[in-house]
Amino acid sequence: MPQVFKVGPYWVYFWSNENDPLEPIHVHISEGKPQADSTKIWITSAGKCLLDNNDSHIPRRTLSNIIKVIEARSDEVIEKWKEHFGEIRFYC
Repeated sequence: MPQVFKVGPYWVYFWSNENDPLEPIHVHISEGKPQADSTKIWITSAGKCLLDNNDSHIPRRTLSNIIKVIEARSDEVIEKWKEHFGEIRFYC
């Protein structure tokens, strides 16, 4: 489980096993260590975020701020995905 970065107490990370075939680029977010019921965010080819689910129930304002950080650092997220998985596809 590669951690991409942290935003306060929230971890932004990938699961090492992202299915076969590999899912489009996305990150998971949870408070503290990774959890099965994490929030999932798709990353678009334009570096924007699309919320898939908020299963970890991050408060709306906090999630909005985390999404802004992810979008500002989307190049870093994309590069780390490529390094870890060796390929990349976008949700849109």
